[in-house]
Amino acid sequence: MHQKILILDFGSQVTQLIARRVREAHVFCEVHPCDVSDEWIRNYAADGQLKGVILSGSHASVYEEATDKAPQSVFELGIPVLGICYGMQTMAQQLGGKVEAGHTREFGFAQIRAHGHTELLNGIQDAVNDDGHGLLDVWMSHGDKVTELPPGFTLMASNAACPIAGMADESRKFYAVQFHPEVTHTVQGQAMLERFVLGICGTRADWIMGDYIAEAVERIRAQVGDEEVILGLSGGVDSSVAAALIHRAIGDQLTCVFVDHGLLRLNEGDMVMEMFVDKLHAKVIRVDASAQFLGHLAGVTEPEAKRKIIGREFVEVFKAEAAKLKASGASKKGAKWLAQGTIYPDVIESGGAKSKKAVTIKSHHNVGGLPEQLGLKLLEPLRELFKDEVRELGVALGLPANMVYRHPFPGPGLGVRILGEVKKEYADLLRRADAIFIEELRNAPYAGGNTLGSNPRLAPKTWYDAVSQAFTVFLPVKSVGVMGDGRTYDYVVALRAVQTSDFMTADWAELPYSLLKTVSGRIINEVRGINRVTYDVSSKPPATIEWE
Repeated sequence: MHQKILILDFGSQVTQLIARRVREAHVFCEVHPCDVSDEWIRNYAADGQLKGVILSGSHASVYEEATDKAPQSVFELGIPVLGICYGMQTMAQQLGGKVEAGHTREFGFAQIRAHGHTELLNGIQDAVNDDGHGLLDVWMSHGDKVTELPPGFTLMASNAACPIAGMADESRKFYAVQFHPEVTHTVQGQAMLERFVLGICGTRADWIMGDYIAEAVERIRAQVGDEEVILGLSGGVDSSVAAALIHRAIGDQLTCVFVDHGLLRLNEGDMVMEMFVDKLHAKVIRVDASAQFLGHLAGVTEPEAKRKIIGREFVEVFKAEAAKLKASGASKKGAKWLAQGTIYPDVIESGGAKSKKAVTIKSHHNVGGLPEQLGLKLLEPLRELFKDEVRELGVALGLPANMVYRHPFPGPGLGVRILGEVKKEYADLLRRADAIFIEELRNAPYAGGNTLGSNPRLAPKTWYDAVSQAFTVFLPVKSVGVMGDGRTYDYVVALRAVQTSDFMTADWAELPYSLLKTVSGRIINEVRGINRVTYDVSSKPPATIEWE
């Protein structure tokens, strides 16, 4: 059983980053809404594995009557507590301090001075001032501030705009900071969080994906028994890792259904079959449903309508294949379980819907309601893992790194990378252009220092590694060109590459001109039907990463 850290979410848009940073320290943690009851807290801590609590930020003000407070039992468990931003403010107010609206708001970079050599910050600094005091470069995002310390607390950090930027009661191991250590802009943020969970809380660093396989396999076997499982295999990271893990656990009790909707990347279907059939020896049914999908998409131009059609048709194809599987006798008992690649961010985000006070980012639903329609039980072996952990698990399971660390690919596939109506002609052109772009990114050496790429834990070797997501977009417009001595009137594509740490914000990647020149030249020369290539230099916000 893993020791754990509890993160109480007050509705911050970056709460997931806290959990990811704790997991990066190889410590297991869970995120739950802040308005759980005192009884829930006591029950959660009853097994003795809870070693610390972190209170997240929020958009709210603690002095407003209707805003959330931390369950009082958090401060009565006798374990360390760390408050971040709003978490600091509610800790201060609940324990007898005072919080007020600030005259000076801080949003962005700030430098603070550390005080008192507290255990949380001792020895952690970015610079030293003329008086020998340690300075920290941090990220602030607040209007309110603590103006009076609670009894028993001492000052831990300050700057001119925020005289109480950190506080500590070391006798009870309560710490709080007004800045955000979870974001990459706080240079020593990871060191602070590791100091809290590993040093102050004394939690074991035993959350390791290689070791997790044995736990997950045992859990799947206990859950499934001798029953059979079907899984919709898309070729994406989540479904691929889920399939590999379940196959490791139950072998031929798993049947994967791979639906080719005609909107996959170049040769992707063959790659999926080679990996799962030839190398992992899994049972995979490959369904070519491209004509069905493209037929229903004919004449449809609105992005959301296209997404709904693709989702609906996937459900119909999957239901039909499940029925065939049962009728053919290939499944001895008939599948009792539907496996899905649900991951922990989906669980966290849908958890917000359970509370009217917590902010909901989005609701997560089972794909098309398939478990209910098929009368199957749901198996979600990745539901406690973040994306980077899923990737680590995939490598540990033997999946190739170039598959596991591929850039994100939308569920509707090329259907939302073809602007306007989706046609087979457009998809075929886009597939070939996109393959050239990705191939050249993989071939281009990267010499810079930015690590916001597809695998942020490793130093990037190529431009593909250095960017977080790259793809090509088909534009349903034609432009005049000249090839040889002749006039052309062909289609246009846009290249898109971004760098990001969390996909909530993103900057367009400053690819070398020489690389863009090579990609453009190859696409125009090798993909007949395209005579113009553009590069998207929009950041998120105001743009989104995908075009649709």
